[in-house]
Amino acid sequence: MKKRCTAIVLAAGQGSRMGTKIQKQYLEIEGKPVLYYSLAVFEQSDIIDDIILVVGEGQVDYCRREIVERFGFAKVDTITVGGSERYESVYRALRVMEDNGLKTPNQDGYVFIHDGARPFVDEQILARAYEAVKKHGACVVGMPSKDTIKVADENSFAKETPDRKYLWMIQTPQVFEVSLIKEAYFRLMGEPCIQVTDDAMVAEQMLHAPIKLVEGSYENIKITTPEDLPIAELFVGLRKRN
Repeated sequence: MKKRCTAIVLAAGQGSRMGTKIQKQYLEIEGKPVLYYSLAVFEQSDIIDDIILVVGEGQVDYCRREIVERFGFAKVDTITVGGSERYESVYRALRVMEDNGLKTPNQDGYVFIHDGARPFVDEQILARAYEAVKKHGACVVGMPSKDTIKVADENSFAKETPDRKYLWMIQTPQVFEVSLIKEAYFRLMGEPCIQVTDDAMVAEQMLHAPIKLVEGSYENIKITTPEDLPIAELFVGLRKRN
């Protein structure tokens, strides 16, 4: 029997590196906001049952009207306000789950945590992650690095060159048993001095949980800087033609 799967879609970031007045998740690609594309995949997915959308302060009504209602995203169960840091936004979404804030509770299924600024997740990625989380309890999507990576010292001199075959570029979604990731985040919030950059790092540091790496896609890019937009437009155009 399939366990319930909830997607947490993070769209509360300010996107300062984009250099635009409009936050990156609301910039348009081919006439639709960046955020639309990942929500559309989750909406149509056979794996995902419901969605918690995490947005910035003062954006709840706008997102409900201009994103959820405009495009008919029926799986968006809850829109909640995120924090100033990514980990705070994830924590607030997990609190919604812990406090039975969903129409159908999900206390023993899986949670897919995804950046709303990654528009090119697809059902194949979700399926691979779903199979991995069922087996391992925690997994993250990513791809092997194509580039040689240098570790720098404090003066920007190359200090070390790790073996590229062991290096992955980490993406989202990052997928966990609900109980595992809630415990990890609830512990983290009691130790606010710990610096984390993704959900896997929370599970690693708080619970020493092993994290399975799952193949994503080199197209599963994050819209971060202005150079990313024309690439995203190219990908959307190619998908339309195919």
